[in-house]
Amino acid sequence: MILADGKVYDSAAQGEILKGLERKINATRAEGQLLPETVITAVEILRNKILAGEFAERINELTDSGVYGAENLQEQIAQAAELLKREHLEYKLQIELGSGTSGCGGDKYKFQSRIQTRIMPLGTLFHIAAGNMDGLPVYSVLEGLLAGNVNILKLPQADKGLSVEILVELIKIEPGLAPYLYVFDTPSEDVEAMRQMADMSDGIVVWGGDEAVRAVRHMANPGVKLIEWGHKLGFAYLSGYEDKERELMALAEHIAKTRQLLCSSCQVIYIDTEDMEELYGFCQEFLPYLQRAADKYMQTESDTIGTRAELSLRRYSDEVENVFLREQGKKAAASSVAERRRVWYGRGCSLTATGDSALECSYMFGNCLVKRLPRDRVMMQLRRHKGVLQTVGLICDRESREELTDLLAACGLTRIMRAGSQSDAFVGEAHDGEYALRRYVRAVDVERDLCISHK
Repeated sequence: MILADGKVYDSAAQGEILKGLERKINATRAEGQLLPETVITAVEILRNKILAGEFAERINELTDSGVYGAENLQEQIAQAAELLKREHLEYKLQIELGSGTSGCGGDKYKFQSRIQTRIMPLGTLFHIAAGNMDGLPVYSVLEGLLAGNVNILKLPQADKGLSVEILVELIKIEPGLAPYLYVFDTPSEDVEAMRQMADMSDGIVVWGGDEAVRAVRHMANPGVKLIEWGHKLGFAYLSGYEDKERELMALAEHIAKTRQLLCSSCQVIYIDTEDMEELYGFCQEFLPYLQRAADKYMQTESDTIGTRAELSLRRYSDEVENVFLREQGKKAAASSVAERRRVWYGRGCSLTATGDSALECSYMFGNCLVKRLPRDRVMMQLRRHKGVLQTVGLICDRESREELTDLLAACGLTRIMRAGSQSDAFVGEAHDGEYALRRYVRAVDVERDLCISHK
């Protein structure tokens, strides 16, 4: 399915559409700049339609394959709709782009009065969306529109056409947006088509893992701006409690709700200790919380037999490998770690305590890792993973919160949240520590005409 010129085409039309696309984009850009008010007004109407249930049937289909189950879907819709409010989009523009121009020629800075700096769209953005979060392709494009760009979107395979349906409705609301929106369901294997899209773009916005980012770097021509929103790893850090019962339940529900599929999801629970026995005690205590959360949020069709079988095979493979290491007496360090590894199994969930402190991806779907990380080793350990740091859910006593917050921020974390809030969206948030709109624009310095008096 393809969206071009405000119309939906069959995927077979891709070659013909791409052939004349750059000419159309150039004509659109030559006509003038897209105003943020045009976008905000259209998005506000679209938001109201979503809340009124106009896309309910299609959105409900996401519960079969998306990140969130049916129990949590309405909460996520409400959270997304909140971000699309007029006042919140206006706030986003103000926070990320300011007034949109730096006159540099006000009364205070007369030394630079002849130069005006304009904030302009980067031009054409090519969005390569990931499928790990429902609604992400549309939101990525909306950010591109707010910054005034023409947008080419390559859909993830898991999209099922919902993004096209929503963007078609947006164009119906404001037909003037049609020349700024092009959507293709191009498979990632069609490198030639993706290269054509990249060649006509000023910036490539890539959401995905290391392999996706490497592929885009190889594809992009010199001079094209790469805007990478790569995969990150989230974790929880536990050093005491303010309200133990509430905080542990919130963490368990976060793990179950997100199925650990988001960059902000908890993959590892770090405990501020060197004592393995303390890890074992935590796992035994925390498993009932995780079990209750899994029973509530994860017994859905999306947690398929195939997924459970794959997780079982991976766990079995790890256990066999650990036995092999011990019996062969090879790699003493790895063997030592293996001997301290213990697993607590629940119904459709588990906790695995290990002797190392590496930040890594868990088995997901309610299967979390638990590791030691005393606070005096936090900086040294986390800086080894600086390329994937993003979100931490901090659980600690009130007296330690400020100290630990400062330490985690210094390590490179960009979201320091409370237990259970790791994946919450909020107005004014950044992506991985950066404001997206600032990456989607450029500064243009213009020398102004000066009045010259002749005697």
